[in-house]
Amino acid sequence: MESRETAIQVRGLVKRFGDVTAVDGISFSVASGEIFGFLGPNGAGKTTTINMLTGLARPHDGEIRVGGIDCTRRFKAAQHLMGIVPDESNLYPELTGFQNLCFCGALYGMRRIDRERRAQDLLHHFGLGDAGDRKFAGYSRGMKRRLTIAAGIMHQPPILFLDEPTTGIDIASARQVRQLIGELNRAGTTVFLTTHYIEEAERLCQRVAFIVEGRIVREDAVTELMRQVEGRHIVEFTVKQATPEVAAMLAEAFPETEIEMISPTQFRATSDQRVRVGLLVVFLEQQGLEVAEAREARPSLEDVFVRVTGLAAQEMKREKERMGGGGGPG
Repeated sequence: MESRETAIQVRGLVKRFGDVTAVDGISFSVASGEIFGFLGPNGAGKTTTINMLTGLARPHDGEIRVGGIDCTRRFKAAQHLMGIVPDESNLYPELTGFQNLCFCGALYGMRRIDRERRAQDLLHHFGLGDAGDRKFAGYSRGMKRRLTIAAGIMHQPPILFLDEPTTGIDIASARQVRQLIGELNRAGTTVFLTTHYIEEAERLCQRVAFIVEGRIVREDAVTELMRQVEGRHIVEFTVKQATPEVAAMLAEAFPETEIEMISPTQFRATSDQRVRVGLLVVFLEQQGLEVAEAREARPSLEDVFVRVTGLAAQEMKREKERMGGGGGPG
């Protein structure tokens, strides 16, 4: 961090809604040129934070600096530095993709010839060249997401804010969106993104912050966080039907192994020692369960998240499913 300029600096940020403190005195910084991930369950304060950073909400206390500009006092002075992609599209359904991009360019004072050229370039780069003259209302979810990101970078901002960039889109579209984010970052754009998908953050981000109940519980480089789970051994078992009762029996029979049920047909065994796969399989078969597969898995940022926050990452996934998300890593 010391070797690069600071793109975003937040100190003591507080936001309250009545008696509820949604963001409780958080502080963090984002270096110029990095992808910084803001991770936490639904209601943790992610969207409230990004709304304050982008001027959509006013903090009750604290300081926000973007590009060195004090945004709590002079937000408009920093507006040209920011590209903003909200969790729900803010584009106009009755306009075409091309018209939407040109309108966004006009809002930032771009000359007509420049915004039309930029709009055409972005449509082609984002795989929307054939859809530029179609109304936004007729786009698929994935196409809408890509155009919304294109609109956010229409004025070529050095800093891009993405709120849940792959929410509600299919796996193929989510993969395209992640590729676009990576390309933008490699071209020099600083990216601040919020996400429920821990695997997404692990793939994209250089650093992350875990936020729970309005407070940051850990902020660090992904590589440093991953050192916490080095040497951990994980085996994932697929059976005809897993139940919480079977998971509880396994935990009792193998106390040195952490057992987590991850779906109705899968559970995970984690240990600091080699997982005794053969003994686990025999035990399961003795309970009348047929084991279809047992495979080793590498430790992930999800394992770090669970250790640091005490929250089951599966609960975050269930929340995303309730929100209609389909854009998990694939």
